[in-house]
Amino acid sequence: MKNFQQKMADLGLMIPKIMLPRSDLRKWAVIACDQFTQDRDYWERVKNTAAGAPSTLNLIFPEVFLPDGDKSRRIKDIHETMTRYLDGGIFAKARQGCVYLERDTPFQRGRRGLVAAVDLEQYDWTPSARPLIRSTEGTVPERLPPRMDIRRDAPLEVSHILLLIDDETESLLPALGERAKKAPPVYQTGLMMGSGSVSGWFLDKEEDWTFLAERLEELARRALTRYLPGGQGTGVPAGNGGAPFLFAAGDGNHSLATAKGIWEEYKKAHSLSNGGALPEHPCRYAMVEIENLYDPAVTFEPIHRIIFGIHFDKALSLLAGLPGFSSRELGSREELIRLTIEPCAGNRFGIVACNAVSGGVFGNRYALIETSAGGIATAELQPLLDRHLEQAAKSGMSLSIDYIHGEEELFRLASASGQAVGILLPPVKKAGLFETVARSGPLPRKSFSMGEAVEKRFYLECRRLF
Repeated sequence: MKNFQQKMADLGLMIPKIMLPRSDLRKWAVIACDQFTQDRDYWERVKNTAAGAPSTLNLIFPEVFLPDGDKSRRIKDIHETMTRYLDGGIFAKARQGCVYLERDTPFQRGRRGLVAAVDLEQYDWTPSARPLIRSTEGTVPERLPPRMDIRRDAPLEVSHILLLIDDETESLLPALGERAKKAPPVYQTGLMMGSGSVSGWFLDKEEDWTFLAERLEELARRALTRYLPGGQGTGVPAGNGGAPFLFAAGDGNHSLATAKGIWEEYKKAHSLSNGGALPEHPCRYAMVEIENLYDPAVTFEPIHRIIFGIHFDKALSLLAGLPGFSSRELGSREELIRLTIEPCAGNRFGIVACNAVSGGVFGNRYALIETSAGGIATAELQPLLDRHLEQAAKSGMSLSIDYIHGEEELFRLASASGQAVGILLPPVKKAGLFETVARSGPLPRKSFSMGEAVEKRFYLECRRLF
């Protein structure tokens, strides 16, 4: 009979040695680096809030600053700060275990999670792969090098990766919570910038790890029949091998792909073969938070698009390439939002831009786009946008796209310039996510967000990498 370590290995899990700071957690914990990518003021306020105290702000590279041209200096500062924190008594003694946590946000209460580490040997982001741990959205290889530069040789890992499990009966996380709460929380703190609060409890007993392994084994056995190639609901013919689809990357797809890339570099540098025994080096694993798709506090939100360097009428012409396209102008933001979220046979999008209305007067214009294409809204939209951006680049046009969390931010950005168009996406249904990814592979990139921007994971726990 397998012991819990063997079971964990089969499930792609490792019990990490977690490091927590001794310092003020309100200043220590900051939101994921890929949030508020068009809002420098947000990150300046984070800097002011954390000023003078140890903070994970000094261990990450907020993506809003990527265009600034000082990447090498920033990464050097990050690595030096990590070393200084490790040597300067910032952390309490590392403790092996998982952290069960509950997060309250301005929108939801009691979202459950479990911080653990996953084996990157059992993860592959390529669309044709069917591993134990799968990407839910397309990975853009061009986005990985800056992230890999940060992780490469970094002595510490902080993580905003969220993995989902498909646990309809909620058999795992509530039960782990009951076990964890027999002891006091190891941390309990409010989160900066109006982002709610979080509490965490250590699970560091072998009996708890065994319980975790046994419950995940049950989910894996169910996944074998539902999601394995040739299994029920996959729509994929039986093939060679395959693994149960146990974990889906819900947030942090590119960060997980980055960790995989660094591990592959390490193997290559040390002449390690996939056919032989691999070492238990820390960079073989990535720290993640595991959440349940069916937790009522786990919500899916659309990720809106904004295109810079385009005007309202040109955007209408571009979107006319959608199947069964029709459009009509509307009179207000409220009407646009109301109609975009209404159910329809295909999909609806809203567009908003600040353009000349008449006689040199500028104001917002709104239009509702309808398309006959069903399924997830990004399936037809993103390839259309990608083709247009590629053509524009070849023609020397200055066009760019960004992905925006929250309709308030979208409307703010679209209203600030006459050369930007916001695309408002409809709601996203989370039911059926595992079936869709198992059948068709990853969704188009930036298809959904787990909650609003302020609900994203905050960096808190750390783990040694090198």
